[in-house]
Amino acid sequence: MTELGPEITVTARDLAGNIKKSWNCRRLNSEGSTLILLGEFAEEVEHSELGLIRSGTLSYEYFFPNRWYNIFRFEEPSGRLRNWYCNITMPPEVSDHAVDYIDLDIDVLIWPDRSLRILDVEEYEENARKHDLSEEAREQVSLALTEVLAAFRDEKFPFNV
Repeated sequence: MTELGPEITVTARDLAGNIKKSWNCRRLNSEGSTLILLGEFAEEVEHSELGLIRSGTLSYEYFFPNRWYNIFRFEEPSGRLRNWYCNITMPPEVSDHAVDYIDLDIDVLIWPDRSLRILDVEEYEENARKHDLSEEAREQVSLALTEVLAAFRDEKFPFNV
């Protein structure tokens, strides 16, 4: 078993900078400049799109320093792939004990049978207008979504682990 590194607090914020959610993970390792964290659900969670996430479900979390997305791979307590969940975000701020990012609402949910859904596009559009998201940032969001879908289709890292 890989030895886990120090505890890291992950914080997802909205465009106004308010905390949407925060959780603790452990540093697993790095793949180049990609930070890989490992989290575990301590309690069952009912999610509107994911259904019931069981206690003991593992979350392998991939953060890329200069990319406008992150990718989570959820595994059932048995070790079986549960799903992928990709967040379109601004690039994260990373320190030794924290990862902090602006969540831009659009998500890509991918199931083991390779079916996928793009979620919360309307929420993104509403918040982008409300917070006057720049045209450059909007272009980055579009490019990030395209890049995530292409990486999945082509089974590139981390969709190949």
